[in-house]
Amino acid sequence: MGGSCGQPDPPFLGAYETECVIRNDALDLLPVRHAVPELLTALAERGTAVLHAPPGTGKTTLVPLALAGLIGDGPKRRVLVAEPRRMAVRAAARRMAWLLGEEVGGTVGFSVRGERRVGPATRVEVVTTGLLLQRLQRDPELVGVDVVLLDECHERHLDADTALAFLVDVRTALRPELKLIAASATSDAEAWARLLTSVDGGDPAPIVRSEGEGHGYAVRFAAPPAGIRPAHGTWVDPALLRHVAATVRLAMERHEGDVLCFLPGTGEIARTAGLLAGLDAEVLQLHGRAPAAVQDAVLRGAGPDGRRRVVLSTSVAESSLTVPGVRIVVDSGLAREPRMDHARGLGSLATVPVSTAAATQRSGRSMREAFGTVYRCWAEAEDGNRARFPSPEIRIADLADFALRVACWGDPTAEGLALLDAPPAGAMAAARSVLAAVGAVDEDGRATERGGRLSRLGLHPRLGRALVDGAAEVGVRRAAEVVALLSEEPPREYGDDLTAAWRSARRGGDGYAARWKAEARRLERSAGEAAEAGREGTGGVGSRAGGEDAVAGLVTALAFPERVARAREQDGYLMVSGSGARLAEGSGLRSTPWLAVAVADRTARDATARVRLAAVVDEGTARWAAGHLRATGEEVHWEDGDVVARSVDRLGAVELTVRPLGSGAAPALVREALLDGLRREGVGLLRWSRDASELRERLAFLYGELGEPWPDVADGALVDRAEEWLEPELSRAARRADLGRIDAGQALRRLLPWATGEAGRLDELAPERIEVPSGSRIRVEYGDGRPVLAVKLQEMFGLAETPRVAGVPVLVHLLSPAGRPAAVTADLASFWREGYRAVRAELRGRYPKHPWPEDPSVAEATRHTSARLRRER
Repeated sequence: MGGSCGQPDPPFLGAYETECVIRNDALDLLPVRHAVPELLTALAERGTAVLHAPPGTGKTTLVPLALAGLIGDGPKRRVLVAEPRRMAVRAAARRMAWLLGEEVGGTVGFSVRGERRVGPATRVEVVTTGLLLQRLQRDPELVGVDVVLLDECHERHLDADTALAFLVDVRTALRPELKLIAASATSDAEAWARLLTSVDGGDPAPIVRSEGEGHGYAVRFAAPPAGIRPAHGTWVDPALLRHVAATVRLAMERHEGDVLCFLPGTGEIARTAGLLAGLDAEVLQLHGRAPAAVQDAVLRGAGPDGRRRVVLSTSVAESSLTVPGVRIVVDSGLAREPRMDHARGLGSLATVPVSTAAATQRSGRSMREAFGTVYRCWAEAEDGNRARFPSPEIRIADLADFALRVACWGDPTAEGLALLDAPPAGAMAAARSVLAAVGAVDEDGRATERGGRLSRLGLHPRLGRALVDGAAEVGVRRAAEVVALLSEEPPREYGDDLTAAWRSARRGGDGYAARWKAEARRLERSAGEAAEAGREGTGGVGSRAGGEDAVAGLVTALAFPERVARAREQDGYLMVSGSGARLAEGSGLRSTPWLAVAVADRTARDATARVRLAAVVDEGTARWAAGHLRATGEEVHWEDGDVVARSVDRLGAVELTVRPLGSGAAPALVREALLDGLRREGVGLLRWSRDASELRERLAFLYGELGEPWPDVADGALVDRAEEWLEPELSRAARRADLGRIDAGQALRRLLPWATGEAGRLDELAPERIEVPSGSRIRVEYGDGRPVLAVKLQEMFGLAETPRVAGVPVLVHLLSPAGRPAAVTADLASFWREGYRAVRAELRGRYPKHPWPEDPSVAEATRHTSARLRRER
């Protein structure tokens, strides 16, 4: 493709006179060049488009140059390219500058947090999506920008989703001439096309497809051995890592070129690097926290010695990066996703199977320069069971930052924004609760003036609050340094003591320390600007925040008041949020009475959270920082089988002081506690005499046979209506023993259908006793759901029909003269005809003194022996 270095026209960027040589040979190898004319036409006609280009086709590097008019014959424009990761930002800028024969900072520049390399002639600027969001909130019109290209939309990062929604708003309401492109490497282009015009209701945006597939690649499945346990939390079976390392060795034996191996996290990278010890290759560890020198070394390619390389990487290398020399990709099949426990304010990472789209992205890294080979460390049969796309971050992440951004944008609910997925209601409610606690939004969810200042800090709202309020207490510099530690977790080798990590960062010469120092300087400037905009801070603890331990504890507690924790008598800590927490064995913090927890995670299998990083804090500071969670009052509840009444001063779940109330507890609270006791333990807490139990059984029988108006007296139903039938006894009760003195039978009669008059028929429909032919009144048992009459056989002589209650034949248990069961029947007439003869034959010899007539249906019933019966006659 032809073109020039580009002399930008005023008023864009000023004069640009450096001569350069465009590398047309490299540009001509990028398949996306064939789609550029169609893309330019789409932008000219509609102003927006979706660019679908597979990995390795050049969408990240060639397209921005064409959009800016730096190659080809298009108009001269200023282009802003947004990438999801800082590493991709630097790599894309360097690649485009190289294609133009320039250094970064000339026609092509980049900006990331803490680093900006642009000049007066910069026409293409690459930024992170987070930085783009900050610019949009400072300058919604993006003055001077003609085209915005959002790259790698398919990854569904929250910042990218939000930035696209804001840009759609900007085009609709402020700058319809602003050109907007959503670039995706996966097959979800139609969804993005609809989204780009969702606000104005127009037809879907044009989709421009690049047909190129790079150099192609072959996929080989390398299933792990049997018995590999599934990953959970951040734990990965070491056996899988051994298999991945063995696959890397095998791939190097079979194929030429360098290896790019994808692993879920830095821990797995470090362990796999150890397993590759002795390999005749340079092993490099690539992740978002890797030192810039390592990142640069990876992206530069092999050194002068020509040794092969194995690059062990997290998902940072999935997209927007070309790692020179790579011909082989080994994919562990795992990825890390954030998870948020909104109720406890705890975030964590989950190890999940990589999605089909992400696996395709990873595979595409092998074919950027030549035909590649991909080893997937899972069985081919499992390939089709993977999720199509990664989980959208908006569904699974902490939404406090998002909620503040949309509130500042003027749409607190985000209902009017062009989002593929609406934020979950529960997550948004939790986010607004956090924002309200730090004073960032009002009761309607609208951003306050303070919220606007916090949003411009480029920090999570929690950290923004810690910086602004902490600066007023401990000084700007120290607050900025601690917040810089909180914004990017220090390496594990720094330990779990935040103050010790602070000292390590100050004297350290590693990549983390360098990033920390740069971020601390940035935050110090930002805090100063916030102070000028409006003085923040409440004062009151400055005298306690003199030493480094006190400073670190105060600032951390300001950021995470729900994670202030007090040591428990048994073991570990209890956080204000209600979560238990534990320190690692050997931690120097284990004897500390109070902690301010900076980093903790809790997996689904853990009962308590694991503390990764914390600071010592005193009780006074804990009370101040988490003051909005402090409450004092009466607490009456059912505990360990009885009513517990006490006056409690608490900080969230942490009880500061407790005083028993005795008989002075509020009656309404006692009543609710007693009802809770009944719900937990059932109506067995009441006194059930035999008469009461029998009444309940009779009522249960009637309800089962006749239904309403007879009451349901099952446990659940009685508990639900406890206030109806247990008054006034319930109002006079104060403890378990009082419940045990309530006569359940007397109370139960309140549930009888008195209003309908049916209560008077109780003895008729379900009598306590039935008179049998002998004249005896025999108790009817209703306990098994069917009425049972247990009576001596001789007392039923002469009765042809079975007695009935409520129309139901009773089940007659015919007893021997000694009261032992002889027969059971619900049809006396049939028994006299067919069953009696066998009973008579068996029992008459055993009980010769009792009558055993041949025809009992006409015999005289008796309670007595034959002799007495004769005497009475």
